[in-house]
Amino acid sequence: MSLSLIIKWGGQEYTITSLSEEDTVLDLKQSLKGLTGVLPERQKLLGLKMKGKPAEDDVKLGALKLKPNTKIMMMGTREESLEDVLGPPPDNDDVVNDFDIEEEVVEVENREENLLKISRRVKEYKVEILNPPREGKKLLVLDVDYTLFDHRSCAETGVELMRPYLHEFLTSAYEDYDIVIWSATNMKWIEAKMKELGVSTNANYKITFMLDSAAMITVHTPRRGLIDVKPLGVIWGKFSEYYSKKNTIMFDDIGRNFLMNPQNGLKVSFKEARTITLIKLCGTELKGT
Repeated sequence: MSLSLIIKWGGQEYTITSLSEEDTVLDLKQSLKGLTGVLPERQKLLGLKMKGKPAEDDVKLGALKLKPNTKIMMMGTREESLEDVLGPPPDNDDVVNDFDIEEEVVEVENREENLLKISRRVKEYKVEILNPPREGKKLLVLDVDYTLFDHRSCAETGVELMRPYLHEFLTSAYEDYDIVIWSATNMKWIEAKMKELGVSTNANYKITFMLDSAAMITVHTPRRGLIDVKPLGVIWGKFSEYYSKKNTIMFDDIGRNFLMNPQNGLKVSFKEARTITLIKLCGTELKGT
């Protein structure tokens, strides 16, 4: 059963009708992130209570017995300054740590509720096409943080932070692949980083489009509880005439992002590239160690 909620924030009201009783509080926060730009971890929803206490992220909305057009007050601040945008994401073990997904796949990949979430993303998520898909090309989907971009080196500029030979790699890949950027941050971060790296303005290749965290879905896993994943089905559903399981590959440093499409994901390591960067930038400090 679908829900109709009204969220008050920043002097405005936002109506949400895309969620059902089976969705969770975290799903609601993800929807609000797309509308307001406030990250889920920065949101505080007043009035959502379960047994007298603030509802946890994994609580299903149906369990809250919300009336139609219930008004909920949200508190939270979005990221605004360019310094925040270009800075490293907060250290969070749930974000950077990885785990073996093999046992999770059977439990998650074909669950009806997860497929329904993908269908909603296909219908509601708006993709800004930067360059039209090309007939006959395969699809390469690339993560940003710790895949193309290393926040933890001692570099001082975006160019120094990027993976060595990034532009050469993308130029070569572009001959056979349309290139899509998909990061688990908001679009403002992505656009700023791609501009800083010179990816969005390079004359030797073109980015087809970019996806942010609002295109992801939240799934429940037996061992890890609720996690966010990048379902390629969102792209396949929106661009079925161009892309499918047969011609898509995704590079990401976090294996669980492939949970809904394990056969199309390739986990990459920044270790070797980062070592090269560190030696180049910090060579004087490494002498004698």
